Formats: sequence, structure tokens, C-alpha cells
Amino acid sequence: MTRALLSLLIAAALATLARSAAAETVIVCARHSPITTLSRDEAEQLYLGRTRKLAGGIAVTPVDLPAGAARDHFYKQLTGKNPSQIRAYWSRLVFTGRALPPPEAASAAEALAWLDANPDFIAYVPAEEVARGVRVLLRLP
Repeated sequence: MTRALLSLLIAAALATLARSAAAETVIVCARHSPITTLSRDEAEQLYLGRTRKLAGGIAVTPVDLPAGAARDHFYKQLTGKNPSQIRAYWSRLVFTGRALPPPEAASAAEALAWLDANPDFIAYVPAEEVARGVRVLLRLP
């Protein structure tokens, strides 16, 4: 009986991990933001510090979440780079003085709060944490 219960608990834990790993991430901005659309390529360029403006000349400041599973999942989905590659990439850019990484919010809730005060900010959050008052610009599976 104990072995069956242990197997059931392990299976439930693995299913939960699989669901959280496959969670959808969305890039959002404030509803009152001048940013109305964002392509995957534009998002990649912004989050890798290659540009600070969209094609229409709109200045954009991307916001990062703290190091962890949500950030790792986002960068893997957007850029195909793992956490070590992203850290090395930003280390090179900072060392050479070419760019600084995006400002880091302490949580998804803080990132969403920043959007309201800064119409040129964009942030990525797990889809289940999207709040009223934001516009979804891009969905990443």
C-alpha cells in the first residue's frame, strides 16, 4: 500500500512540474502605452539589448523577472539560449560597455506595477499572472 501511495505522489509531482514547465509566458505593456504590437523578432532584439526602439521609433524598456524558472523559461522560448548562455551574453555586453541588462523587478506583480507608471516599459509574466490594465503583445508557449 505504501509503495502505491508513493508512486501516486511521485506521478502527481511530475505532472505538476510538467505543467509549470510548459506554462505560457506573455509579454505585456500598459493599456495606455503607445506600444500596440510586438513581433517575436522585436522582442528578442529588445531583450538582448540590440535595440531600444521599435520600428515606428517608439522607445521601449524591457523589464526582467528575478533569476529563476520563469526567467529561464522565457529566454529559452524567446532566444533559444539557456541560463548560462544568457549570463555569458550579458557579461560580454556589460564588460565591453555596449549595453546593460534590463532592469529587474522583484516579482511578476512588481513588473506589472511598473508598467502602469511607465508606458514605455514591457514585461514578461506567466500567462496566469496577467492582470487587468495590461495589453498582451506576444504569447510564447
